Amino acid sequence: MSNIEIRTKDKKAEVSWFCDICNGDFEYLGVFDGKYRSNFAHTKDILLKADRAGFQNILLPSSYQTGQDTLTFASAVAPMVEQMSLLTAIRCGEVHPPMLARAISTLDHILKGRLTINIISSDLPGTKLHSEPRYQKSREVIEILKQAWSADEINFKGEFYNFQLPTDPVKPYQQNGGPLLYFGGISESARELCAEHCDVFLMWPETFANIQATMEDMSARAKKRNRTIDFGLRIHMIVRETENEARDYAKKLISKLDINKGSEIKSRSLDSKSAGVMRQDELRKQADEDMYIEEHIWSGIGLARSGCGSAIVGDPDQVLKKIQAYMDLGIRSFIFSGYPLGEELDYVAKYILSKIPQVRLSVEQNRTPLDEPITPLTTGERK
Repeated sequence: MSNIEIRTKDKKAEVSWFCDICNGDFEYLGVFDGKYRSNFAHTKDILLKADRAGFQNILLPSSYQTGQDTLTFASAVAPMVEQMSLLTAIRCGEVHPPMLARAISTLDHILKGRLTINIISSDLPGTKLHSEPRYQKSREVIEILKQAWSADEINFKGEFYNFQLPTDPVKPYQQNGGPLLYFGGISESARELCAEHCDVFLMWPETFANIQATMEDMSARAKKRNRTIDFGLRIHMIVRETENEARDYAKKLISKLDINKGSEIKSRSLDSKSAGVMRQDELRKQADEDMYIEEHIWSGIGLARSGCGSAIVGDPDQVLKKIQAYMDLGIRSFIFSGYPLGEELDYVAKYILSKIPQVRLSVEQNRTPLDEPITPLTTGERK
């Protein structure tokens, strides 16, 4: 019997897409093409296409490489989005925490509450911290954000930050403690931080048994703190009318890849030496001769990509069966992507999206209401 506890009990999932604002969109992995360069026009088009297709959320990543700043991009596109939420990545420590609280709150008001936050705890550009102090710094940033969004003042003393400030300037639109916090990481420090403070634990591709074990471990850690968390899976997609077509496309995707170039691309990322990325590489080494770590999970993408390194590959029925197995386990959030992003989005929208009962994970679903509501900065009815 599973010991997995989740917040969102119904058999529905939040289905999200991925917007590459860090210059990692390809037709052939490892072969840069100006057509897919991470400029505002290209990435805005991907985002608006996902919005029109019916995805509930979209991940806007963060990295220090050719591309765009996450908060700036999110603020620019927020007025254009009609129904979708923005899952905006925040690298802890990049921005002075009280000012970060205000920036996020401002974006939350622009989106009228359709904002979620992906907490990132990797090193800042040009710096290097050991795991424990790095996650402690992230913990302090999160605690400051939560005080800023839900209390009358920030009153905080920690190893990295010391503040006593009024919170009138930083109240978010979402009045139940601010945007939902998504978080991923497999190290001990990462798991403890998520169990203590975050709402959705994001995982990268793994064998099914290891995903279940991770979920049970995270449920137990959260339960010790009288909390429950939701679970999400960040994974690529290759879905075609037939399995052979899908598998052939996977081979085509890496057919022009120079392995040295792939390693160079991976090393650009600030998380390229993290425990999670090392685990993705280990899985690929254990895969079969076609790089499948288990049925329909292909690890070839990790040859030229840091982070999430595998894809679900198959025909629509096979892909949906795999997704349903994850949902049966308790996963309630999926962040899909594919190559090229705009083209694979069409396949996923055509074959998969309408077949998954969807729900938007929200503050109202995922948190106990505060004793006293927070007055928003601006007034007006929610839509």
